[in-house]
Amino acid sequence: MGVDAEQIRARWSADGYTCAQWVDPPGQVWTDFVHRTDERVCVLEGALEVTAQGRTDRLGPGDEVYIPAGAVHTVRNVGGTTARWLYGYGPPAA
Repeated sequence: MGVDAEQIRARWSADGYTCAQWVDPPGQVWTDFVHRTDERVCVLEGALEVTAQGRTDRLGPGDEVYIPAGAVHTVRNVGGTTARWLYGYGPPAA
């Protein structure tokens, strides 16, 4: 059974987060991003590695990670296939 993206969107929306889908080819790396808001990432398909605040998490389908506002972070598609993932931003930090 796959990950229910609509259920995740509804849950995130209830928490005040946006939700959009991103698709990356194998080997794609997004390095040293910083956002002014909290961020959530949830893998739908494939495998991601997310590094933030000195910690690296390897995520597979259904796994979620929270990235706090202001945290420098990197996201890598570490799988051999296309990765589909959801990302969402919380309300702006005060």
